[in-house]
Amino acid sequence: MQFSGGKRKKLRLTGDQRTVSYPHSLQFYLEPPSESISLIEFESLAIDRVKLLKTVENLGVSYVKGTEPYRSKLENEIRKLKFSFRENLEDEYEPRRKDHISHFILRLAYCQSEDLRRWFIQQEMDLLRFRFSILPKDKIQNFLKDSHLHFEAIPFADALDLFRGRKVYLEGGFAYVPLRDIVAIVLNEFRAKLSKALALTARSLPAVQSDERLQPLLNHLSHSYTGQDYSTQKNAGKISLDQIDSLSTKSFPPCMRQLHKALRDNHHLRHGGRMQYGLFLKGIGLTLEQALQFWKQEFIRGKMDPDKFDKGYSYNIRHSFGKEGKRTDYTPFSCLKIILTNPPSQGDYHGCPFRHSDPELLKQKLQSYKISPGGIHQILDLVKGSHYQVACQKYFEMIHNVDDCGFSLSHPNQFFFESQRILSGNKDIRKESIQPETPQPKPSVQKAKDASSALACLNSSLEMDMEGLEDYFSE
Repeated sequence: MQFSGGKRKKLRLTGDQRTVSYPHSLQFYLEPPSESISLIEFESLAIDRVKLLKTVENLGVSYVKGTEPYRSKLENEIRKLKFSFRENLEDEYEPRRKDHISHFILRLAYCQSEDLRRWFIQQEMDLLRFRFSILPKDKIQNFLKDSHLHFEAIPFADALDLFRGRKVYLEGGFAYVPLRDIVAIVLNEFRAKLSKALALTARSLPAVQSDERLQPLLNHLSHSYTGQDYSTQKNAGKISLDQIDSLSTKSFPPCMRQLHKALRDNHHLRHGGRMQYGLFLKGIGLTLEQALQFWKQEFIRGKMDPDKFDKGYSYNIRHSFGKEGKRTDYTPFSCLKIILTNPPSQGDYHGCPFRHSDPELLKQKLQSYKISPGGIHQILDLVKGSHYQVACQKYFEMIHNVDDCGFSLSHPNQFFFESQRILSGNKDIRKESIQPETPQPKPSVQKAKDASSALACLNSSLEMDMEGLEDYFSE
């Protein structure tokens, strides 16, 4: 991909050439863009795609994925932002081109940390799942073939042996895996290949980071749209230690309520629990001094020697506040991170109760929280469908007696602050917008006239990004 500071010169392609460039409304992004674009278009494409991915995230935690409201709202947003989404639509070249280039731009912005990569991959997978679900059946085979995922029909007798224990159906003497299984295979392949691609891109980042005009834009994109990280302690010191027990039953999400109870009962938490709960408490306002006092008091109740705590545990607490080691100021875990990483083992209490608890134990826990039988049934149905954040949002609505909480839940600390807002009397919660506010372009980017040298590094990094793709896409 080449860049310039001026306006893009539109390529004149014939109808056949346009079709060959983008034969489908969805892509596996196997090859990088090869045309020239301006910095202004670079920024515009990137912002629109981040808006789309943020919409995907918000809808995914507000509605059950695949339902009619989810599909309808997502399709409307894709139309509004002028991205590709359906086959057989007229003049689809520009929307498909936009989809292609914007995806590769965001690879640069979202390869910079584990949390950013995880967020980007999840939203891209959900977007691919939606597009695949509306792909006409007569187009599926061609898309799979073009994406190097061609499935060959095999005799039914061979399929019975190959897919032992799985459902297959017979058509014309040949066996086929059900469509939902194909979707799972496609998504798994996409996740694996995008993960590798992001790792390659991350290795080439130093070339991009050396350019003072590009790096601020990429940082702005990545930090503006993944949601608040609750690392800035605006409420530091406003929560007293005496309030925590009461707050845990009124305003803590189930994951933190579970950890708090386990700590009070056992006077100890393993490392995973201490990290998840400790950073949450930091995010709601505990200072370093309060955190040291809180954990030390509880561990001493468990017959731990104070000197042992000072030597073995206080360092880790100071470390999480950025006062030791590399001085990294750690941020509280998001829902996505809790759900997807470090699952609890026996004796652990961290993780997401909706994701990691046995259904019967979860039911008993919800009963102890005074959730009605009908509410428990709704929550368990959502959990059965793997809609863990929607289940937690439903729990929020039930314990606060509201029909619609008015926001898309994505973070335990968000749960806490929205709960406090309701309990303090402000029940008119402003509904979170699907569209994030469009940031104002930075003057240095907007007015750039000669961007060739600044973007040479970016072009080089994209080429490095793709050097290994042909190898692993043919695996």
